[in-house]
Amino acid sequence: MTAPIKPTIKFEDLDKVDIRIGTIEDVTDIENSDKLVRLIVNFGDHKRQIVVGMKKERENPKEIVGKQALFVVNLEPRKMMGELSEGMILDIGYADKVTPVLAMPEKPVPDGTRAG
Repeated sequence: MTAPIKPTIKFEDLDKVDIRIGTIEDVTDIENSDKLVRLIVNFGDHKRQIVVGMKKERENPKEIVGKQALFVVNLEPRKMMGELSEGMILDIGYADKVTPVLAMPEKPVPDGTRAG
């Protein structure tokens, strides 16, 4: 069953979210966590560490190294299992209990390119 559509928002609200393309350069395990891994993501003019919970979703989380994906880059940084996460990956399926897949561009674009 499809989830209901969330309440309507104003265009200006959507414009507050900075979504950019980044290339995943490295994926490393976060010890003592059953689900978290550390991504190093290249956004063209800089790199960021982004912590994501994908250990249980993928047999081999390193399979996404080299892939481009969409990331929210203006979230307030937060610590997860002692690791600083400087953004959020956008995936498809998690909220609907479907095995998540990356939200990716149909063809390569320059790292740091904005969505929207």
